[in-house]
Amino acid sequence: MDQADHPTALLPGDVRIPLLGFGTWQATGEAGYQAVLAALDTGYRHIDTATMYGNEEEVGRALRDSGLPREEVFLTTKLPPERVGRERETIEQSLRALGVDQVDLWLVHWPPSESGDLIPVWREMLAARDAGLARAVGVSNFSTGQIDELIQATQEPPAVNQIKWSPPLYDRQRHLEHRDRGVVLEGYSPFKASNLSDPVLTRIAAAHEVSPAQVVLRWHLDHEIVVIPKSVTPERIRANSDVFGFSLTPEEMRDIDALGKV
Repeated sequence: MDQADHPTALLPGDVRIPLLGFGTWQATGEAGYQAVLAALDTGYRHIDTATMYGNEEEVGRALRDSGLPREEVFLTTKLPPERVGRERETIEQSLRALGVDQVDLWLVHWPPSESGDLIPVWREMLAARDAGLARAVGVSNFSTGQIDELIQATQEPPAVNQIKWSPPLYDRQRHLEHRDRGVVLEGYSPFKASNLSDPVLTRIAAAHEVSPAQVVLRWHLDHEIVVIPKSVTPERIRANSDVFGFSLTPEEMRDIDALGKV
């Protein structure tokens, strides 16, 4: 996976996020460390973690042991909603655990349970960015309505909204709502939320001599949607990164889109 081949999306502040990232949910302990190290060795340059994953130290250790310059790896972590009111303390703990001076992207992991906390937590995220603790800030699992509340209160849209996304969950309207607001859509659970034996995916995979999983990832990239597959198996980690040697035709994209709510 050549670094030059990595497509990116542009975030505010001239920050570029690689469209293909490596998810680390449930990748903890030594297995988590080895998985992140394998991903970086394979060529991933975008690692997604979170405070609630309990693996920031392993991610940070793998990043250091990879020997890669810090600026070559895009690093995301997330604020748990129960830490509302302790945002600064939480990001500082994350930075210590990761062993870095700043993260590239910091997200609110879920909307706070109290709707009155929505704007205050967003203001604290923006303050952390302005203090240089994160290059960009965004949200995860937010509705369009909640994003609009943040924009209305602060005139600052989240850089990213990370939500569950896959061909069966495809929603053209929701994708457009993000684009219209200048929010980059980032998808998680691309395989868990897909039927990899679906005839449409298997037919397109056969046409390109790739796997249905690789078709799902390429579909995200061709839509300019960030995707973060996760695996702790070196072979799968490599296969998931091998999606730059082909692209889908407009007809194939339409056929896959049709699996969701078009």
